[in-house]
Amino acid sequence: MPTAPIASPLSLNPAGSSGSTVEATAFGAHVLSWRCRGHERLYLSPHASFAAGKAIRGGIPVIFPQFAERGPGPRHGFARTFEWDTVETGPERLLFRFADDETTRASWPHRFAAELSVEPAPDRLRTALTIRNRGDEAFEFTAALHTYLRVADVAGTLVHGLEDRPYLDSTRQGVHCEPDDAPVRFEAELDRIYPDVRKPLRLTDGEELLRLEAEGFSDVVVWNPGRELAAGMSDLSVGEYHRFVCVEAAAVLVPIRLEPGQAWTGAQILVVEERADA
Repeated sequence: MPTAPIASPLSLNPAGSSGSTVEATAFGAHVLSWRCRGHERLYLSPHASFAAGKAIRGGIPVIFPQFAERGPGPRHGFARTFEWDTVETGPERLLFRFADDETTRASWPHRFAAELSVEPAPDRLRTALTIRNRGDEAFEFTAALHTYLRVADVAGTLVHGLEDRPYLDSTRQGVHCEPDDAPVRFEAELDRIYPDVRKPLRLTDGEELLRLEAEGFSDVVVWNPGRELAAGMSDLSVGEYHRFVCVEAAAVLVPIRLEPGQAWTGAQILVVEERADA
């Protein structure tokens, strides 16, 4: 794992976890690693940048206060490129906090407080983002947990549970597409937003099975850059796009509105399961 000069990773070894470990850094409140049952479950690029002001490629980036270019600020917001405060280090939870200042208000003129809670348990990792409006006026935002899941080979990876869901295809300027009636496969660049997903998803990768659940988030984003787009990414090695898929708990299509004093929480839960046919 690359050394982060801006914030040394913090580690958790939850009780009863059979050797599971989680590593995260206060830079961006970014989860870097989750090892469970002897395998790394998150993907972190060997060429990920840990320079101040640069987003880390891999792990679980926090997307706030805007998803992609859906707002006037920097792509995917600023939360992933700021140092957060570490306020709790376990043994069962990491908790990071981040609040507005003059720098954030220059691109998004609202007063807020954010928390990211990282809660590992045996065979399970819950990551929860809380946003509170601490100003005098309502504001709206979009957000996501941009989770990079490690896979043996993207060509053999399937996402189950979206077969009956329509989606917006971001590789075609957001065109609306009807359900595919089949698991999601990764045969080229894929970038989809699935609205109003209410049930757990499952990712299969050979012998591995991962269940993905969400709380508070209404949408799911599924992404892999494919060969051509990945070739232009300086923080990915040649062929590294084969090693991950992103399945993101997100609130994209309908912004979340908070009145003064209100708070919202969205979470993603990853659970390692046994395959029924194993």
